[in-house]
Amino acid sequence: MIVRDWHDADLSALHAINEAAVPGVGTLRREAFDRLVRDAGAATLVSEADKDPAGFALVMLEGLDYDSLNYRWLSARYERFAYVDRIAVAEQARGCGIGEALYRAAFGRFAGQRPVLLAEVNLAPPNPGSLRFHKRLGFREVGERWEADRSKGVVYLEREI
Repeated sequence: MIVRDWHDADLSALHAINEAAVPGVGTLRREAFDRLVRDAGAATLVSEADKDPAGFALVMLEGLDYDSLNYRWLSARYERFAYVDRIAVAEQARGCGIGEALYRAAFGRFAGQRPVLLAEVNLAPPNPGSLRFHKRLGFREVGERWEADRSKGVVYLEREI
């Protein structure tokens, strides 16, 4: 399995992977997705299967002007961090270790540069598989945020790197 940095030629496939993973990740129009990858990511790591993108992780650092409630929540509590804004794996490639490979690549990329890697997992709608996965990789819970009507909620996670 190869994990590498993204290329312009990947954007269509990465967007399709993102949209197929909703609600585990947030939906984005293609133009907004492309802009996010190009402008906001400290790294967009791509896992290849048979030379095609099979998954990706978009990682951000502190100090961005990014209109995300999750990013703002984390920024208010951490001075320096790397944050996995989204990670998604193509449906046909799930269960093959791609998510773990992407996280291991992110741990390696930011080790020594940032003290923690941060992420969030949905509590509503629930995503218990993702929460188990993150805990297996050494993440611990550091907080929650809920919408006023409690229709949506997330748990925030950190892992020292």
